[in-house]
Amino acid sequence: MSDRVVPQSTYYAVFAALIALTLVTVGGSFVPLSEGWHTALGLAIATAKALLVALFFMHVLYGPRLTRVVIVGALLWLAILIGLTLSDYLTRDWLAY
Repeated sequence: MSDRVVPQSTYYAVFAALIALTLVTVGGSFVPLSEGWHTALGLAIATAKALLVALFFMHVLYGPRLTRVVIVGALLWLAILIGLTLSDYLTRDWLAY
């Protein structure tokens, strides 16, 4: 099986995008936004950066299908754990002692 050769220009472009997103994160912290939007903006940019790192630097984009299945399974498991944690945390005041 021959491996796909990714040109260096792709890595440089992803690196430039990561630097640009970092600058947008820093710049966004100085913009006056309403309640909660700083967190949403930061999480959206962090998700985009994590996606770029996973797809290109971890070779998920050109890797075998099993790699994608493992990543989807891990994200599903993370969603289950967060959902169960939130179901506990959000229902603590339901029972008044």
